[in-house]
Amino acid sequence: MFIHIGDDQVIRSKDVVAIIDHNLISSSSIIEEMIFNQRKNKNVIENQAQDAKAIVITQDEIFFSPLSVMTLKKRANMMATLNKLEDFSEKIIDEEA
Repeated sequence: MFIHIGDDQVIRSKDVVAIIDHNLISSSSIIEEMIFNQRKNKNVIENQAQDAKAIVITQDEIFFSPLSVMTLKKRANMMATLNKLEDFSEKIIDEEA
């Protein structure tokens, strides 16, 4: 499944490694260093308005999202719930025929 993370960015939910609050960048030298190194490698996708609220880390890239961590978490959980639902459409079609 996919998650819309804002700014017309859609990522595969299975690629998400972590979703971090943007305010944690300044409080963690490890996160700062990771983002600095990924920027050098051109693996950071920043939003246009520069009003990031969350950082979404995937296997290959880092995305700055204008959506809050809670909103992204709800979207990810919604996708997980949808993945667990069994597809009953074939059963309904068979019963109607």
